[in-house]
Amino acid sequence: MPAAATPRFSVIIPVYGVEGYIRECLESVTTQSYRDFEIIAVDDCSLDGSGAIIDEFAARDPRVRAVHRAQNGGIGAARNTGVEHARGDYLLFIDGDDSIRPGSLEAMADRLAEAEDPEVLLFDHVRTYTDGTVETSNSGPFLAGIRDQVIRPADRLELLRMFAVVWNRLYRRDFFTGEGYAFTDGLYEDALMVYTTMAAAQRVAGLEYVVVEYRQRRVGSSMRSSSPRKHFVIFDQYRRVFEYLDGRPGLDEYRKTVFGRMISHFLFTFARDFRIPKGHRRAYLKQASKVYRSLEPAGFTPPPGVLGLKFKVLKSGSYSGFEALKVVNGTREGTIRSLGRSKRWGGRKALRAYYAVQRRLPVDENLAVYSAYWGRTPSCNPLAVHEAARKLVPGVRGVWVVNKEYAAGLQPGLKRIAPATFGYWKAMARAKYLVNNVNFPDAVIKRPGQIHLQTHHGTPLKRMGLDQQRYPAVSRSMDFDKLLERVDRWDYSVSSNGHSTENWERVYPAGFRTLNTGYPRNDVYYRATAADVRRIRGELGIAHDKTAILYAPTVRDHQKDAFVSRLDLARFARELGPDFVLLVRAHYFYGGDRELNSLAERGALVDVSRHPSVEELCLAADALITDYSSIMFDYANLDRPIVTYADDWEAYRTCRGVTFDLLSGEPGDTPGVITTTEDELIEAFRSGAWEGEPAAALRQAFRERFCTWDDGSAAERVVRQVFLGEEGLRPAVVPVAERTPAPSPRVAEGTGPLRPRQKDQKDQTDQTDQNDRDELTAAGSDH
Repeated sequence: MPAAATPRFSVIIPVYGVEGYIRECLESVTTQSYRDFEIIAVDDCSLDGSGAIIDEFAARDPRVRAVHRAQNGGIGAARNTGVEHARGDYLLFIDGDDSIRPGSLEAMADRLAEAEDPEVLLFDHVRTYTDGTVETSNSGPFLAGIRDQVIRPADRLELLRMFAVVWNRLYRRDFFTGEGYAFTDGLYEDALMVYTTMAAAQRVAGLEYVVVEYRQRRVGSSMRSSSPRKHFVIFDQYRRVFEYLDGRPGLDEYRKTVFGRMISHFLFTFARDFRIPKGHRRAYLKQASKVYRSLEPAGFTPPPGVLGLKFKVLKSGSYSGFEALKVVNGTREGTIRSLGRSKRWGGRKALRAYYAVQRRLPVDENLAVYSAYWGRTPSCNPLAVHEAARKLVPGVRGVWVVNKEYAAGLQPGLKRIAPATFGYWKAMARAKYLVNNVNFPDAVIKRPGQIHLQTHHGTPLKRMGLDQQRYPAVSRSMDFDKLLERVDRWDYSVSSNGHSTENWERVYPAGFRTLNTGYPRNDVYYRATAADVRRIRGELGIAHDKTAILYAPTVRDHQKDAFVSRLDLARFARELGPDFVLLVRAHYFYGGDRELNSLAERGALVDVSRHPSVEELCLAADALITDYSSIMFDYANLDRPIVTYADDWEAYRTCRGVTFDLLSGEPGDTPGVITTTEDELIEAFRSGAWEGEPAAALRQAFRERFCTWDDGSAAERVVRQVFLGEEGLRPAVVPVAERTPAPSPRVAEGTGPLRPRQKDQKDQTDQTDQNDRDELTAAGSDH
């Protein structure tokens, strides 16, 4: 629907560092039942992918306008830019990490009509927390007190006790711009705007409706700024409030109320050590005392009780007085219990003591500890990073945490340490780099100077991290507080596409830095040669004239004890016919399966569940069949057919949750042919649809969305940034359309046509050397 010349609402969203949240914010507005609005999303030179996301929304919805500022100016400047572009009757300010509830715009439009377009409309909000808790605001009684009324704020001073932010109220645009209001630089700009606009407004109405869901972020909030002096701007902001009030007579009682709110705000800020840490507290208190004495209105009376006593101590500027009152008791971060005394420590006392001693010794700058899949065989992204580090930083020694049952399969040249041993705890205490595709145990304590690299092990179709709290099938077995403690250890998080980055930022809210490098484990899909493909197929016993189909379903959370195929494997293999060979890989959570073993012994299929490298299996396969496994995103790099067999999609997304609709059939969502029954799957191969042009077109869009940074150099980019401290992406990412994946089996075996870019490279790819083979073997992972 084209945007109206004068929409009812202009929704202004400042955008900076909200890649994990801005999509949800925008969707909360664009899906509103009330349609007469425009969105002005202002990118304040965000360093993450937020700007690209608002561009994406603007490209498909004419009501969304993406504005990119030329330089970063802070949230106030971004809001001012939004106001300059606004055309609506009313201005609604929303922060990019918050959202509005369904029905909000319609409820506001109805109330505005009833109140005959007041200058300001107040409404309610809730606070939402990472654990799913929702906390109501204090606004309810105040809004109920002016129900069905239109009032002058100076006559209803209790309204000043509502949370002083601009996103819990609507401003009529002609009032806002006519009075010349503009946001200032720095923090606490909302208080200035709220108290000045409420002083000028003559007609204000209320709406008893929860509109905004105010997200309480663990990290990333400007109010948790690491620069204490940034919080000192609170004094200048309130000075501006009183300068404004000085120019408006008849507001003596209003002034007293705002003064009380100001002092309470000073106390609130002072009580939070993460805002005003120890080395700055005396200076803050001195400034606060000076402002108190210079702005105190005649006849002002401090509130009764303990709060009034705090007012008096702040006015005096006595730091020792505050210490005696224990004003900040229980709020300082230093009161958090020492991890060294935590009951989460496991193992024998001797190991704990040894670990504690080792943590007091210097960090070994040339030691890296690697682990994958909870101590299984070295594989996946960590192994690819290890191999790249060997070449780029040969002085760094790498050791692998590998459980006893996997020790026999350790690749030549890799050094193993066993978990829960003295050698293990020494390495964990002293290593500069700790690299994993899951989390290290809770007992591991990150010490200053160590770097934790979280590589992950897939693109999230299913819900991960904190999102799992909404799904009892998985949440009942998880401790989300412990999860967040583990995530807090991450310094870097690797991503292969924007979808993953958005999700990791949101569901793992911590202070890590995202590396948009691509997945190191997928490098082999661009480096493997025709000789590699022939070798792997030969080792698997696949004849050169056979079409190999890899079937790799994911695990079900309600069925983790044993592999139960959702497909009649014997029938499917039989229906494929003699020209095909079926490779079956059960998820690594499962042990051996008797039926699968029996079918393999009878020659009906090849059981590759325990093959050490899923990458080699993908290189050997002409096509992939999977359901919801992340293997589809990796396999897409090869630009070979992918068939989705999803017979339980509704149950899966209800119980496990999904991040997008895999079965929508829309470009970018679906990697190829979709089947939901066994008969449909069989027909897809009988008819040739599995490798037809429609499927190829879907696959191309899927690759563009999910293979964004996988181009064969991801491991090098990770090592350069983490181990060498280099900035930027080196080598630069090759666009998807310009990449040449490893040759398909038909090309490698000489039984099928070459793709255009492969014709000139066949001879080159045939001339593989031992280094290529070593790299291919080393990067094997286990889905």
